[in-house]
Parts: sequence; C-alpha cells; structure tokens
Amino acid sequence: MQILNRKTNIDFIGKRKIAFAVSAILIALSITALAVFRLNFGLDFTGGTLIEVGYPVAPDTNDVRANLRNAGLDDAMVQTFGAATEIVVRIPPREEGESNAELSTVVLEALQQGVEGDVEMRRVEFVGPQVGDELTEQGILAVVYALIGIFLYVMIRFQWRFSVGAVTALVHDVLITLGIISVLRVEFDLTVVAALLAVIGYSLNDTIVLFDRIRENFPRLRKASPLEVVNTSVNETLSRTLMTSLTTLLVLAALFIFGGEIIHAFAFTLIIGVLVGTYSSIYVASTTLLELGVSKFDLLAVEKEGATLEQGP
Repeated sequence: MQILNRKTNIDFIGKRKIAFAVSAILIALSITALAVFRLNFGLDFTGGTLIEVGYPVAPDTNDVRANLRNAGLDDAMVQTFGAATEIVVRIPPREEGESNAELSTVVLEALQQGVEGDVEMRRVEFVGPQVGDELTEQGILAVVYALIGIFLYVMIRFQWRFSVGAVTALVHDVLITLGIISVLRVEFDLTVVAALLAVIGYSLNDTIVLFDRIRENFPRLRKASPLEVVNTSVNETLSRTLMTSLTTLLVLAALFIFGGEIIHAFAFTLIIGVLVGTYSSIYVASTTLLELGVSKFDLLAVEKEGATLEQGP
C-alpha cells in the first residue's frame, strides 16, 4: 500500500509514440478479427431455441450430438453448462409451423436415448429472428448514444479537445475488447453488451479523474510545457488508477471463477475492458490532448472568468 501511495516520476508521455503504434496495431488486428471471425452471436441476437437439461450422470457430448442428429437436429449445438451433468442445446430458428413445445419434446426424447434414469428439463428459451434483429439494432444504438452523450458531457465540463480524447479512448477500448472476444469466440449476448457499456463507464471514470488533474495543473504549473503538465498529472493519479484497477480485477476474477457459466462472458469482457481501459486512460486519452495542441491558454480563460465572478461589483 505504501508503494502504491508514493508519487512516481515515470516518463509515460515520452513513450507516447510507441503506445500509439501499439494501439494502432491492436485496433487493426481487432478490425481484421471482426471482419474474418465475426462475433459469436448468442441466442439473444440470432434467434432460436435454448434448452437446458440435467443428466443423472455426466454424459458423453459426442453421444448427445449423435442422438440429436438421429432426431433430425443436425444444426444443434451442444455444450456443458456449469456442472458436467448439465447440458445446453442451442438450436437455430426452425420452421414457423414447429412450435417451441414440440421442439423441446423432440429434443428431450432424443437426449433420453440410451440414458439410465430421467433426463430433467431445466429451462427452455425461445427467441424469434425478428426479436434478435431488434436487439442487435438496440445494442448498437445503446453504445452509440453512450458515446455521443459522453462527448457532450466532457465538452461542457472541460473543452472540445478533452471530448475528442475521451471518446477516442472509449472507441479504442470497445474495438480492442470486441476483437479479443471475437478471436476467442466468446458468446456475444446481452450480458456482453451490458459489459461493454460498463467498460465505457469504467474507462471514462479513469479518464475524467486524469482530466481533472490536468486542468488543475495547467494553472498551477505555469512554466511547465503541456507535455510536462500531462506527464505530471498521469504520475499523480497513477496510484489511484492502479488501486482502482486492481480491486476491480479481483472482484471480476472472483465472478469469473466462481460465478458460474451464465456470467463467464460478462466477467471476461469486463476483465479485458478494465485492462485496456487502464492503458487507454494513460496513453490514449491524455496523449490525444497533446496531439490536438491543448495548452494552458485553453484552460486559463475558464479560470479567469471564474475569478471575475467571485470578485463581484
């Protein structure tokens, strides 16, 4: 704790060109991964049926797939869910004439083949293709609206250069996180959309703390260059950033390990987002300000106006 509380003097901004190159490579790889592998959309977006069953003993998933193929369900996806005795079957949208109840009955009968004891039906979920399309559109709009709102908020609170820096960092975080979950084939469902929005909020919080310190230091360090002011601000907020990230990651790791299969994608997305967001608040948001030419004159005008108001008539 004492080490984290000490003020550091690391030349973060001096390495900004290397950081920009790393970020550019990661973003290019993420866009390529999204184009090649695409997102592994879950049932929420693709539509279809999800059936969760419980076996008396752990089954062989190859035998489960064979039974489903014999029942005419060649496109069914089978995976364990939590315990080895729990199986989830995901089936793409079927013909409109086939009801959800009929499909679940066919699946249960197929899974019961060659099993001693009863296979218990735990859960059945059905999402139509139209609902999946609507959720896709709403999920994209949620992220876009969040970025627009953040841009306006930061512009009002600070200045337009800060808005560009904050949104650049957030787009950076979202793209890299999406690229990683695309490569690793993490199922993209509504919980992942919620995690992405949480990543945006977390990364913005770190960025706002740093921006506040930069705004305070420009009037205080009048003789320092903008690069020195930003570098000093990063070092002054570094201990807070590391402590926040570390404690958040500990909680997310516990959720990922002990939270069960249903929130694995959510916790994993947040873990990646927190790591990338911590990096971007230091190397993307702050250094973008320098590239846009931020200086003490941009902020001293705000301070002078406030001082005039305090003096009164």
